[in-house]
Amino acid sequence: MTAKATTSATFEQDVLQAEGPVLVDFWAEWCGPCRMVSPVLDQIQAEHPDKLTILKLNVDENPDLAMKYQITSIPAMKVFNKGAVETTIIGAKPKFALEKDLAAYIG
Repeated sequence: MTAKATTSATFEQDVLQAEGPVLVDFWAEWCGPCRMVSPVLDQIQAEHPDKLTILKLNVDENPDLAMKYQITSIPAMKVFNKGAVETTIIGAKPKFALEKDLAAYIG
């Protein structure tokens, strides 16, 4: 199961109005660490589809949202719940470390 994409046009509905927590992966095509973390996020999504929704946001295609959420380095992952950012994770990490960071949502 691959994480779906969200954009400036769909962000409000996909993320801010979502039922339950949503992790947004802020990434870009040219970012090597982003490509490393992507399959790990896909695995976590596949293992916990009912607990956490994972969406990808391309910062090059959606610079307004990258600026709004102060994305200065990628990959950056933010967990939104009820429209507010609850958790921020910066940088590529191995699966066990990401699962530890996300334990409150997938535990």
